[in-house]
Amino acid sequence: MTLTQLEIFSLVAELRGFTLAAHRLGISQSAVSHAMKSLEQELGVELLRRHQSQVELSTIGEQLLLRARAMLGLANTLRQEAADARGMKSGTLRIGSFGPTSSIKLLPAILRRYREAHPGIEMHVDEGPDRQVIQWLEERRIDIGFVVLPEERFDTFTLIEDQMVALLPPDHPLARHPALSLKDLCEAPFVLTEAGSAELVSRLFMAARLQPNIRYRCAQLLSTLDLVSRGDAITIVAEGSLPQAQDKAFVKKPLLPAVKRQVGLAVLDRRQASPATLAFIELATRIHHH
Repeated sequence: MTLTQLEIFSLVAELRGFTLAAHRLGISQSAVSHAMKSLEQELGVELLRRHQSQVELSTIGEQLLLRARAMLGLANTLRQEAADARGMKSGTLRIGSFGPTSSIKLLPAILRRYREAHPGIEMHVDEGPDRQVIQWLEERRIDIGFVVLPEERFDTFTLIEDQMVALLPPDHPLARHPALSLKDLCEAPFVLTEAGSAELVSRLFMAARLQPNIRYRCAQLLSTLDLVSRGDAITIVAEGSLPQAQDKAFVKKPLLPAVKRQVGLAVLDRRQASPATLAFIELATRIHHH
């Protein structure tokens, strides 16, 4: 069994196809299927089920994929530690980011400084909803991710704290109140943003045994803000995710009682994290720690 076979297996599973994996790796499709056949023969189990053009994982394939990714992750750490001995001149770092808070407020400054300090490290940034980032971490598709805290499953490092605020159209009857309770926000049509704090907002209402009147779900914060400014809905968002220039198109109100939100970095296991990952954490906490 070679790391190359495991790498091919992991990619075929991710892309669900031999041709796509071959393209990505820059090798022939027959090389891909040969690698998979010999891996299956050596292990004595069927890892992949081939349908016309689609490839699906068998149950044991799913299970062994997690092992394969763990081994690839450790091999990457091993390469990194060797690179570290050479002064971290090469290596890769895969980062997962969600929503405007991490992608626009936190990440750029860290990336810029990191590039200056470690120009040889190649960085890949993937952006998705916060739930997606957590899944990527668990599947070892990324080395480090920005998450809304607390997050029990990982080793985490706090970067910033802000608060959740209600957003209303300027002419909304509730806009006259200095602060709003969750109960106040249950009547009007509500828009839920999937980008950063959807989980947090849903948990808030559930914990208070309240049910917002969810009419819209938006993947992007911009479309959420647009719905609010048009007067179609109200919402709760994290203050840190709002654009710097405060829009006149909506009013923001603090929640009563106040709800804090923390954003930080997460890794699956800090003891297995590569030097490049640890350097990223160290730099990020230095830049953003107040």
